[in-house]
Amino acid sequence: MFPLQETVWSALLVGVAFGFILENAGFGSPCKLTGQFSLRDWSVLKVMFTAIVVAAVGLQLLGAAGILDLDAVFVPTSLMVASALGGVLVGAGFAIGGYCPGTSVVGVASGRLDALVFFVGLIVGTFAFAGLYGPTIEALMAMAEVEAGDTLHDAWGISPWWIIGAMAAALVGVYHLGRWFEQRYGGPIDAREAVLGSSACGGDMPGCDATARAGQAG
Repeated sequence: MFPLQETVWSALLVGVAFGFILENAGFGSPCKLTGQFSLRDWSVLKVMFTAIVVAAVGLQLLGAAGILDLDAVFVPTSLMVASALGGVLVGAGFAIGGYCPGTSVVGVASGRLDALVFFVGLIVGTFAFAGLYGPTIEALMAMAEVEAGDTLHDAWGISPWWIIGAMAAALVGVYHLGRWFEQRYGGPIDAREAVLGSSACGGDMPGCDATARAGQAG
């Protein structure tokens, strides 16, 4: 009757587990994400970059073992202009609102009012984009499309393992650079402080004043 039932349930369980981990790591607080933009807390970049490298290694190992057909893995078309514009807009939303789409859901589940406002704005923006989508936006998104291939391996013939090696080296650099900035600016923000909205999150960062007052009131 519902052929996707197993997929839906597995996705729901993974989503709940992912949200639980995000909240307990403090990522459900706007202070954690804005801490990345103020260079005080590099936890978000470290976690996401590490996940990318681990996923890349896992995909290649599964492909080499014949468990996964890498050619069957969907890779979105490389649209350079759309990616640049989208990155700027999404990054601005992160910095101003203190949430990303995933952490806003976690914040809503935790009862944060600012997360609810951000999430509502996300939904409204999504429907607005869908309603305004037309030839002009489509032409803008198609600018600087990479036609040679949608991966570095396809486009330039670079071995995936060389790419993974470069990403791993960059990841090590991010950890060292992040540690230097965190020590310089008094970070990182402790997970408990972020969850409770302690003033130690930094009152100069968007969302932290309101979160701090809520934490102190609780």
